[in-house]
Amino acid sequence: MKKDLKNLVIAIDGPAGAGKTTVAKALASRLEIPYFSTGAMYRALALKCLRSGKNPENKDDAEQIAKSAKLSLKYANGKQSVILDGEDVTDMLYSDQISVGASQISVHKYVREKMVDIQRQVANQQNVIMDGRDIGSVVLPMAKYKFYLDADVNVRAKRRYDELLSKGSQISFEEVLQDMKERDFRDKNRDISPLIVCDDAVVIDSTNLSVEQVVDEFISKIK
Repeated sequence: MKKDLKNLVIAIDGPAGAGKTTVAKALASRLEIPYFSTGAMYRALALKCLRSGKNPENKDDAEQIAKSAKLSLKYANGKQSVILDGEDVTDMLYSDQISVGASQISVHKYVREKMVDIQRQVANQQNVIMDGRDIGSVVLPMAKYKFYLDADVNVRAKRRYDELLSKGSQISFEEVLQDMKERDFRDKNRDISPLIVCDDAVVIDSTNLSVEQVVDEFISKIK
């Protein structure tokens, strides 16, 4: 299904584990437009931070990492790649440690401003689907289509737990659930670009829906 539309910019926000990335990729495939994960950019900074022995929660460390990082996104053959300092780090960004680090480093004002600038440049150049925590509210406030994808926190934690188990992690469900709740609190209560539901966003709850059903819901709202 290809939409014959110009300047098709779709913003998807929501908490961790709601299925934003999975849904965004499937939606991008259906619409035949690029998908870019903004969260992957923060994950790349978290990776650099951890590699450098820096603390992602420390403002000075975070700014130093963001200033020195050469970060870009590439999209080819239906796949996004994250290039950090000339290295493709796409397959290194989805450990639990990196997830926590990304949430921590993303609260800093300078870091967010640098990432937002890159994200807006991408959206100004092409049709695109972006997902994250502040896409509709801050990064792309003029996006024609805004969605907020949500799900019950226990369901979100189970999804993340199953994903981590499949990668060989020994973490317990209780640890994943607690981490999810802490991330929700950080994302919704941070001073810079907190996670909110935009007034003009369509809210979709994925708790009891399959990926295909969620994508169908999105498609029905895009005209």
